Amino acid sequence: QVQLVETGGGSVQAGGSLRLSCTASRYTLSNACVGWFRQAPGKEREGVAAIDGDSTTSYADSVKGRFTISQDNAKNTLYLEMNNLKPEDTAMYYCAAGTRYYSYSSGYYCLNEYNYWGQGTQVTVSS
Repeated sequence: QVQLVETGGGSVQAGGSLRLSCTASRYTLSNACVGWFRQAPGKEREGVAAIDGDSTTSYADSVKGRFTISQDNAKNTLYLEMNNLKPEDTAMYYCAAGTRYYSYSSGYYCLNEYNYWGQGTQVTVSS
């Protein structure tokens, strides 16, 4: 059974930093499309950052320049480095992984389809 486990959440003051980790079991993250999502109370889930099939990274406009997504293939772990945190970053953060596709013309690519999700880790930023 595939499992994604997030750690690293917590409570910080505005301007602080946190690093979230997502470790996978029975699933190789380096062969997958991966991303971080968050959901604040009363709001819809939103994508925060992702690594595409060709290893390019993308970010929501609200976190560009402050968050960095990366992965350590040897540890089969996905990270989200969050700096200069703001109260509006307060949410439950989830990592997700999905199928990476390949075609001769496009190479590796993702379809924004995530089959596996972690249980979430809470991030709370106070002003």
